[in-house]
Amino acid sequence: MKKNTAALAVAAAAIAVAAAPAHATEYSSALKISGVQYDAPGRDYNSCTSGNTSAEYVVIANYSGSTVNLRGYTVRDAVGNGYTFTANHYLEPGDFVRLRGGRGSESDAGNVAYRNNCNFIWNNDRDTVKLLKPGGAYADTHAYSKSADDADGNGYITFHR
Repeated sequence: MKKNTAALAVAAAAIAVAAAPAHATEYSSALKISGVQYDAPGRDYNSCTSGNTSAEYVVIANYSGSTVNLRGYTVRDAVGNGYTFTANHYLEPGDFVRLRGGRGSESDAGNVAYRNNCNFIWNNDRDTVKLLKPGGAYADTHAYSKSADDADGNGYITFHR
């Protein structure tokens, strides 16, 4: 009876390991991409004065217990379009910033920074959002597709909660 119990326990453990879901690659980083407004509300129009590029943004959040400086971090899409933070920009623990298209400063007034570019960066059907640390190592990356990841169709996808 003891042998059968031990054999059953080993078999159950093997099944549990085999049934465990695969884990996505997690990078060691305090900063993560918490979401992206990849499809700005309204009809897409690239213009700094009357367009809606500022309504397209990526949210970067500090998930650590320490303050992190964004200076030198880069946000990119799948083909390399992107933006590098050039000024000191501190995110306190639990804080976030929305990096928007359009014109404005890199300051954190209202938790917003601007790319100073009036062209859209994120594709409306599918793309990859990459956050790179100063020096080029990955901090976080997420691929998305409208059909698979945006169930409510509002153009916004959340990655980390």
